[in-house]
Amino acid sequence: MIILSKTMLSNEEQCPYLEDKNAAFTYFFARDLSKNELEHYLSRGWRKFGMYYFRPRCPDCNRCEPIRVPVQGFKPSKSQRRVINRGSSIEMRISDLNFSDEIYEVYADHSKKRFGKDTSIEEFHSTFFIESCPSLQSEYYLNGKLIAAGFLDYSSSALSSVYFVYNCDYSDLNLGTFSALKEIELAESMGLKYYYLGYYIKENRSMSYKNRFRPHEIMNWNTCTWSLKTT
Repeated sequence: MIILSKTMLSNEEQCPYLEDKNAAFTYFFARDLSKNELEHYLSRGWRKFGMYYFRPRCPDCNRCEPIRVPVQGFKPSKSQRRVINRGSSIEMRISDLNFSDEIYEVYADHSKKRFGKDTSIEEFHSTFFIESCPSLQSEYYLNGKLIAAGFLDYSSSALSSVYFVYNCDYSDLNLGTFSALKEIELAESMGLKYYYLGYYIKENRSMSYKNRFRPHEIMNWNTCTWSLKTT
């Protein structure tokens, strides 16, 4: 691992997940992490985009909970099986990170329609295609058309979902849940132990789907220990 900056604390800003809260992050920049080094950070609640590694350090809130799914023997719920069945015609392809205009178009559509945010190719490339640790991308095709893409890191023990985007014309397919289920299958096929879903905030409705992957584990920020949740 090559550390490019010391660990710093960001300025406070409006929390993107809770309207009445401010957020701040501890962060550093690094590259060339090994699988074992990445596992060290994932297991302690760190996330990353490109070379930017971060975890919450919010002034008056501790609601971002790192969440991961033990993949060996995971069985989808009844509702998750329905999502799989609805997406039975979707083809998932896995590759190394590989920028394309087609993927960017899906990202731009998702950003604009879901969040009202304009994007640029430069921002997209620097956020997702600078490989600072072992990484993959997942692509989802329906009738030969790219409808979704995910960005994944993989450590010695886990796959970690960095970000997922989809064409909003296909929202009825529950692609966020579908992709997570397929990537859990991928993690199991790779002989890995966990699939990291990022952070979970109970009060944020857009994150509610993460709580439906059971059993799952939640990390305690004070002790960096993980507790299994089955119900």
